[in-house]
Amino acid sequence: MDKNVIIVGSGIGGICCGIYLLNKGFKVIIVEKNETLGGRINVINDKGFKFDLTASIIMTPKIYTDVFTDVGKNYKNYFQIEPLSPIYRVFYYDKTYFDFFSENNKMINELEKVFPGSSIEFTEFLSKSYKKYYLSKRDFLDKPMLNLKEIINLSSINSLIKINPLLNSVSYLSNIIQNEKIKNYLIFSSMYIGVNPYENSSIYTLVPAISHIYGLYYIKGGLYNYIKSLEKLFTQMGGKTLKNITVDKIIIDNNKIIGVQTERDVLYSDIVVCNADYSYAVSHLIDDKYLDRKYNKKDIPHLQYSCSVFILYLGLDKIYKNLKVHNIYICKDFKESIEGPFEGKIPKELSLYIYYPSIVDGGFRKNNTSSMNVMLRVPNLFFEDIKYNNKTIRKIRNKIIKTLKNIKGLEDIDKHIRYESYLTPKTLQKNFNAYYGNSFGLSNKLTQSIYFRPHIKSEKVKGLYFIGSSTHPGNGTSVVIGGSKLLSNLIENDYKK
Repeated sequence: MDKNVIIVGSGIGGICCGIYLLNKGFKVIIVEKNETLGGRINVINDKGFKFDLTASIIMTPKIYTDVFTDVGKNYKNYFQIEPLSPIYRVFYYDKTYFDFFSENNKMINELEKVFPGSSIEFTEFLSKSYKKYYLSKRDFLDKPMLNLKEIINLSSINSLIKINPLLNSVSYLSNIIQNEKIKNYLIFSSMYIGVNPYENSSIYTLVPAISHIYGLYYIKGGLYNYIKSLEKLFTQMGGKTLKNITVDKIIIDNNKIIGVQTERDVLYSDIVVCNADYSYAVSHLIDDKYLDRKYNKKDIPHLQYSCSVFILYLGLDKIYKNLKVHNIYICKDFKESIEGPFEGKIPKELSLYIYYPSIVDGGFRKNNTSSMNVMLRVPNLFFEDIKYNNKTIRKIRNKIIKTLKNIKGLEDIDKHIRYESYLTPKTLQKNFNAYYGNSFGLSNKLTQSIYFRPHIKSEKVKGLYFIGSSTHPGNGTSVVIGGSKLLSNLIENDYKK
């Protein structure tokens, strides 16, 4: 097979798709505007401290290892992955905390010890929400969703009835879980892909369900170590990477791909896989006449996007042994803290996700120092009242520190900060072309999901494909990896000799 593929952007979907295509006999070049691969899954090394830039949670670990085993490689020769127990430590505003486990016996024992009788409700939740996951994956996520026949058929319609996607996450959980502390933990963790659980479909409660059923895992060295492993495999298989090169345009003639125009020259190819932010690509890289009907330049600003994040990176001269790798803090006014980012507000009280790899990984813990990421969901740049200037950044930073000090064991954290930096929606917009500085791509509301989400194959242009958080099957690292395998199979089928 002598078909050439150019992949625009090196997010995890682009790299994984490149690996699968190389294995199928394609020639693949990745063009990346930054100096490192990985897109938003990246790393900070500064003044002796190391931080994963954004993503940190590894769900459904088999998807990560399959990229290697599917092409005949032993993933153990590239990276080390291990289960976490507990999967979360959840701190509450009343100074209490609770550990959540994926091991069923441990989870039941802990629940009955602290919240007698709650294990029955929790087990019911796992069963019902895992069913949503199984049906969603079988009938929707693992299919290309290029035509309505994939959704309008007896099997898919029966699955939609059983999934009941019209019920929102909070209403669904309230019908099963009575304990507020457990329910709020499940609500918070169902926001993994940047949706408002008080409005959006209960289908996203499958996120905490599969976290408990399959467990959460940790890759030694942090999640960026996985990107480095993928890059190593891609290069070993004959793939080429062009870094620090911006693609200015995808060249199309007579509804057929010609190649890409970079800031330096033209690269010719038969196939282009666009792994750039979808809305950015539609707005800047493709002529309007070649765009699909629903997703064109004039409509892009009016689509609904996921919220954004503010991340505070703290380099500390102390190791906090009361933390786990994944931690959540739930404030008293929980509902306001969750809904604020979707209403254009920074909440008065903060519910936070705290990533602390230093507790298990010496690479993040040197000379009795440690690295902590604190993530707060915030409004994206569609809400123009919030400027994310120095004043706003300082205000959010101080509120986060004040909140952290309310956690038992972290009362002295402000005295042990030796390094700090920030990621804001403006960072995501500038460095990764994220439209409105969003964190999770297009919102996963029902009218922007499954068949109604941007397709992975262009309707009009032969040889043009898409992969990323805003395209089918959706956002979330593991979902995008699965989508890369789906896309590579589609391309192989389109170009069989």
